[in-house]
Amino acid sequence: MAKRVFRPYDPDRPLPLPPDLRQWLPADHAVYLLSDLVDHLDLSPITAAYDQGDGGGNPPYHPVLLTKLLFYAYCQGVVSSRVIAAKTDEDIAFRVLTVDQHPDFRTISDFRERHLAALLPLFREVVRLAGRLGLVTLEHLAQDGSKVLANASKHRAMSYARMAQAEERLSREIGVLVEAARTADAAEDATYGPDRTGDELPVELRGEIARRERRLATIRAAKEALEREAREEAAAIRAADAAERERRAEAGEPKKPGRPPAPPEVPRDDAQRTFTDPDSRIMKNADKAFVQAYNGQIAVDAAQQIIVGCALTNQGADAPHLAPLVEQVRETTEGTPREWSGDAGDFSAPNLEVLEAAGIEGFIPPDRQRHGDQPVPDGVARLLTAAGVASPAAPPGEEPAETAIKAEMRAKLGTARGRAAYAQRKQTVEPVFGQIEERRGLRRFLLRGRPKVSGEWTLWCLTQNLRKMMQALRAQPGLRERLALV
Repeated sequence: MAKRVFRPYDPDRPLPLPPDLRQWLPADHAVYLLSDLVDHLDLSPITAAYDQGDGGGNPPYHPVLLTKLLFYAYCQGVVSSRVIAAKTDEDIAFRVLTVDQHPDFRTISDFRERHLAALLPLFREVVRLAGRLGLVTLEHLAQDGSKVLANASKHRAMSYARMAQAEERLSREIGVLVEAARTADAAEDATYGPDRTGDELPVELRGEIARRERRLATIRAAKEALEREAREEAAAIRAADAAERERRAEAGEPKKPGRPPAPPEVPRDDAQRTFTDPDSRIMKNADKAFVQAYNGQIAVDAAQQIIVGCALTNQGADAPHLAPLVEQVRETTEGTPREWSGDAGDFSAPNLEVLEAAGIEGFIPPDRQRHGDQPVPDGVARLLTAAGVASPAAPPGEEPAETAIKAEMRAKLGTARGRAAYAQRKQTVEPVFGQIEERRGLRRFLLRGRPKVSGEWTLWCLTQNLRKMMQALRAQPGLRERLALV
């Protein structure tokens, strides 16, 4: 039997590579498509920061290079600045994108943090570019939210009641330690003479006092923040009630029953705040677990799953985010969606009024749908009602107007058109969250503080859109010609 012959394999043989980096990858590689897309964006909010230089030191890396590098890395689910820096040496696509330049991880990290504020305008730029390419139709938009872990642990949180106890305890401990330090100073003065100034503290006590003072200052700051939030929430409740009473009086409607509310202006004992990222909150996620998180909201266009609106808040409820998202979508796209769908968490009479005022038809169920359930057809609902299996009764205290609005929405979703419209939601917004969290790996935010985390969330949504646009450019060759004409 003849000996099997293998292809030559000599690791020590020099490997000739094309001198042009652009020949190292296929012509339709994602890195080229992303580069072309970014070239069509207005990066002046970023480049303007470099207009004034000090004339010293080495020239900085070009901001367009760093922008493309950051965007491509996030598209691939690579978010660590150290890993991104290593990719410019180890990954051909990253190396081609940076034209064989290798910014260090600190440069990448500082660039990301410095330009977080410029990401929202760039998000709008990307959405509008997608619209010009015909990837956004505004026929149907679906909204949803997801609880994303904060860069903090809920075990580093403390309740308002425990803060008061800890504040009292630390104050007593500091007093005891300071008195002990003074006693020790007096004893040393008697032993060694009065040359000491009297301000020194024994080393073993100095560290303990400083540690407790830092802890006390942190607790007091968190306690004051909770108290401020409680006062602001109470003021908002009173203002909303006063506005509703005034509206009814001007409209000639019956007075709102009951006395004006008098909400407490102090936090509940179980109100909590974490010390590592005070802006984050404990929220219940989809698995019914309580986690330290932020609420990431998106509105997605059904045509190509382009995110046309995004927001990041520390409020667990979804309903308050609909109105700001509608306003953002109309401003970003310079158009008005025809339909808008959400889940039961987005349902409220004010939200339906917002959609109606904007000329948008809403499809939002008032009742939480079990997974796999569909709205009941109108005829089926009548049969069930006649048989005594009626729709859920109105909760105690719910006004008749609210009950009527829910019944109207249930009937609307029970029609063939309503079921078809609401069915689009599951194939529009839920896959996008799956792609961001499962495929690209968003499990926990890197940054802390709501302003920074909001910029990070915008970066994830922006690059999600770039991925969708790259897929469309690859699948539809005619789009590349249209992009060249934009």
